[in-house]
Amino acid sequence: MNKFNVEFTDTFNGEANYHWVNRKEIIVKEDATQSQIMRAAKRAVYITGCKGVTESYGDGYIFRPYGQNTILFVNYEEN
Repeated sequence: MNKFNVEFTDTFNGEANYHWVNRKEIIVKEDATQSQIMRAAKRAVYITGCKGVTESYGDGYIFRPYGQNTILFVNYEEN
C-alpha cells in the first residue's frame, strides 16, 4: 500500500495561498494508476467529479480545478 498526503487550498494569482487548507492522508494500492490516486484524493477533500488539469511531477501530482481559485497537491509519503 502507498500513502499520499493531500492538501487542498485556495490560490492567489494562481499560486497556493494557504489562507485555508484541508489536509488529508490517503492510502492506495501499490499498483494504483494516476487516475485512481487522483479519484481517491479528490474524494478525501470532497471535490469528487470536479474537472480540471492534473500535472505529474516526480512522486506527486498537482490538480487545478476549472473555474475555482483552488489547488490540490497530492504527494507520495515514503514509509
